[in-house]
Amino acid sequence: MRGIPWGSILASPLPPPSVLLLILTVLVLAVLVGRPLWVARQRRRLRAQPLPPFWLRILQRRVPLVARLPAPLQATLHARMRVFLADKAFIGCRGLEVTEEMRVTVAALACLPILGRDDSDYDRVRQILLYPDAFVVRLRHQDRAGVVSDGEEARAGESWHEGQVVLSWADTLDSAAVPDDGYNVVIHEFAHQLDDAHGLSVDLEAPPSGHDWAAVLGEAYHRLVDAADRDAATLLDPYGATDPCEFFAVASEAFFEQAAQLAEGEPALYAQLQRFYRLDPARWAAA
Repeated sequence: MRGIPWGSILASPLPPPSVLLLILTVLVLAVLVGRPLWVARQRRRLRAQPLPPFWLRILQRRVPLVARLPAPLQATLHARMRVFLADKAFIGCRGLEVTEEMRVTVAALACLPILGRDDSDYDRVRQILLYPDAFVVRLRHQDRAGVVSDGEEARAGESWHEGQVVLSWADTLDSAAVPDDGYNVVIHEFAHQLDDAHGLSVDLEAPPSGHDWAAVLGEAYHRLVDAADRDAATLLDPYGATDPCEFFAVASEAFFEQAAQLAEGEPALYAQLQRFYRLDPARWAAA
């Protein structure tokens, strides 16, 4: 077997800079084009795999909202979960050991908002940080009157712009156990991730005009703010009056958990959410 003539190769003159630049450009383009194709192929393979029976039992026990879904959407949810669990890292905090039950429960709830959309909506999400229960954060808050205050607050969840979602496992279980109260911490925090990706709550503070997304959601937001200021009863959680970002997240919780009531009480808002999520959950109960 003949050896490689390294001496001749090393002695050969280097290509001119323009050729080297061309080679580098081709390599970079190959990576940029090849990686999305590889990711798409991997995701197709994952979607085709059925969920293990153990995972299905977890869904039945922990996520009763899944039982409302028509059979085709349940199959879609399983496919979304496969991709989600392969892509995202779960990190236990404050000594929590992350179990398969935790991963499957969170994945099911997180994937509900993208049932009618695409896995790529969560490409920015990298990690899910799980605490055993509510965690305390230090914050500076400015209310609508401009008053600034410092303090600490117990949180059930947070969504970070850097691609992390922080969740309390106890609150995840509690909010999932009652599928029709309009409160679901996982849906709430992942709605924030969708908001970050698509700018959904931008301009909701502006005076409404027309009947587009910003106008409809802006009007609904201001109605909730007014009701919250008067301590009036509302379908949407008054926490949504905090700011437009929280309004979209709260409205998303109601869209998935109290769809029929939302469609009746806020038909224009429901229609806009239906258009964005590409779903009609008000029909699920009757399916």
